[in-house]
Formats: sequence, C-alpha cells, structure tokens
Amino acid sequence: MTEGRRATILVVDDEPAVADVYAAQLRDRYAVETAYSGEAALSTLDAAVDVVLLDRRMPDLSGDEVLSAIREKRYDTRVAMVTAVDPDFDIIEMPFDDYVIKPVSAEALFQTIEQLLLYTEYEDRLRECYSLTAKYAALEASKPQTALDESEEFTELKAELTEVRAELDEITDSFDARDFELLFRDFETDEPSPDNTEL
Repeated sequence: MTEGRRATILVVDDEPAVADVYAAQLRDRYAVETAYSGEAALSTLDAAVDVVLLDRRMPDLSGDEVLSAIREKRYDTRVAMVTAVDPDFDIIEMPFDDYVIKPVSAEALFQTIEQLLLYTEYEDRLRECYSLTAKYAALEASKPQTALDESEEFTELKAELTEVRAELDEITDSFDARDFELLFRDFETDEPSPDNTEL
C-alpha cells in the first residue's frame, strides 16, 4: 500500500444489505468498494485493493472459487473469508489470510483489516530490507573500508537499513505465533536473512 493513501477494502457478499452495512461501517477509515457476486468481485478487483472481505456462499461463483481466482491472478491482496459457513477440514488448503464467522461486529472487522494491513506492511518492509542488505553487502565486499567511510551514499544506505530493521522489529513486537504462521505460510524460505550483514 502506498504511504499516505487510504487502504482500499473490497466487500464481497451476495446479500447487498450485508455488504452495504459493512461498507458503511468501514468508510470513515478506508476507501471501500462493494461487489454483490463473485463475478462482480473479480471484475472489480485490481492491484489497488489491499484487503478483500469475502463471503463463501454465493450463487454464481462461490467465495472459494473467487479466492482461487485471486491467487491465480497473483494479486498482492489480503483476503479474509467473512462467512456464516463453519470451518471444516477443507479450509486447510485454502490460501486465505483470515477466517471470520458471521455475525461479525464492526470492531471485529476493523481488527481483522488492521491486522492484515500490518502483515502487508511487514512484507513491504522485509522486501525493502532484503534489497538494502544486498546493496550493503555488495559494496562492503568490493570497496575498501576507507572508501566506504568516506562515501555519503554508503552512510545514507547504512542509516536507511538501520531504520528499516527498526521498523521491522517494531512490527514483529506485536506479532504472536499465529501471525508468523500466516505470514510465512507461502514465503520463499531460500531468501537470505536480512540480519546476516553486520552494520
């Protein structure tokens, strides 16, 4: 999500009254779009959508099918199933980020969305940290220490990397084991740790 932009939430439910209630509750804080069917959800969805609140039981395309399509299209969006369908073992392989049982309060909706946005912020900072670490390591390996010490650009890079790592630490301080499990469920494990480079 671009810094300074309000998060965009897509509410998907085949009962317009339900979708409209959720949207009304959320509009003060987020940019909200609604879709009253699975087909409408997929036609509305684009890269600007940060979180999808997705009903499972819909007549044309089910929420499960919409979720699969979202992942196949590789949209970088978080999806929370918001549904009256009690979870069964079939959810184990479903690539959603959260599962919320109806009826759901406005407070629970806000809490779910904020947690998912925090996951996105963490992943954004982590990618940034990997990129900065790679640059730092490449320069450190190829330049003498005196050149590094005299370089204003390298000093700025070092400061930026320190700041990003501090932001990551601040975010992870609020995480529990479930948060890490959700975050790293599909994470590529062959990437180097951003903490391997000494500052």
